Amino acid sequence: MKALQYRTIGAPPEVVTIPDPEPGPGQVLLKVTAAGVCHSDIAVMGWPAEGFPYELPLTLGHEGVGTVAALGAGVTGLAEGDAVAVYGPWGCGTCAKCAEGKENYCLRAEELGIRPPGLGRPGSMAEYLLIDDPRHLVPLDGLDPVAAVPLTDAGLTPYHAIKRSLPKLVPGSTAVVIGAGGLGHVGIQLLRALTPARVVALDVSEDKLRLAREVGAHEAVLSDAKAAEAVRGITGGLGAEAVFDFVGVAPTVRTAGAVAAVEGDVTLVGIGGGSLPVGFGLLPFEVSVNAPYWGSRSELIEVLNLARSGAVSVHTETYSLDDAPLAYERLHEGRIDGRAVILPHG
Repeated sequence: MKALQYRTIGAPPEVVTIPDPEPGPGQVLLKVTAAGVCHSDIAVMGWPAEGFPYELPLTLGHEGVGTVAALGAGVTGLAEGDAVAVYGPWGCGTCAKCAEGKENYCLRAEELGIRPPGLGRPGSMAEYLLIDDPRHLVPLDGLDPVAAVPLTDAGLTPYHAIKRSLPKLVPGSTAVVIGAGGLGHVGIQLLRALTPARVVALDVSEDKLRLAREVGAHEAVLSDAKAAEAVRGITGGLGAEAVFDFVGVAPTVRTAGAVAAVEGDVTLVGIGGGSLPVGFGLLPFEVSVNAPYWGSRSELIEVLNLARSGAVSVHTETYSLDDAPLAYERLHEGRIDGRAVILPHG
């Protein structure tokens, strides 16, 4: 089968031909219908050789949907041809967090060497994908594969981040979204669907700010040295009850802290390496700072239900598997509005 692999540190990914996987006992083989392109993949390919955490070659892709192609011995509850989405953050399945469906916070994943598809084990940028356990599959139930695949990360991650702050996003409150790209433009929609809060979007790109307005942001502000002052002005000097930074570099993290209100939440979703000092007098009183990771299985089901209701959708651009390196190049250059989706059989 064809697959997009990261094969050499510092080199671009390559489309190669590798053997078709076969499901063992308890496993499921998917024929991949769509795979999402994510900034996390670029972060992985940007790590230096020293301390690189994964074995190469690595088939990329941690967002995937497909149809069941074959079932390993002992698998029940699925049939060949079933259309499913892949829950990506795999865990051990037995620890306390996994028992709650929170495999994204598995307590034994590191100890047992468990990795998500595309982030340590073969991912979805291929014609076929091997799933280790059927519990990691969620029925699409009529959702279009291209529309659904980004929801497995670009939908699930902001949903998990926003859900924690819902009690603070009451009428009259403000939520700030920093970065209106793949995750951020979905976050804006989720905030509009789930809360009565005023939503203020920040980005360095006028195209992204235009997208933010299109998907529901009440205000769109250029993310520059004056952004914090602008947000303070919009909020009458009080700041925002919830700030979601989907970029995570040092300047955006500083802005996130600068626009938070007393008792506000600052949620650092982006993996740009920025950090926010926390201590008495450094932030407004009782500001909470957290860095979540992905989301739970039940939250993925909730996100897909929101998509079925029409409350959230992802702007997508589609590419063939042969053109997948071009999609990553365009993403790296900031030329993708929303999410790029690879069609391995298209």
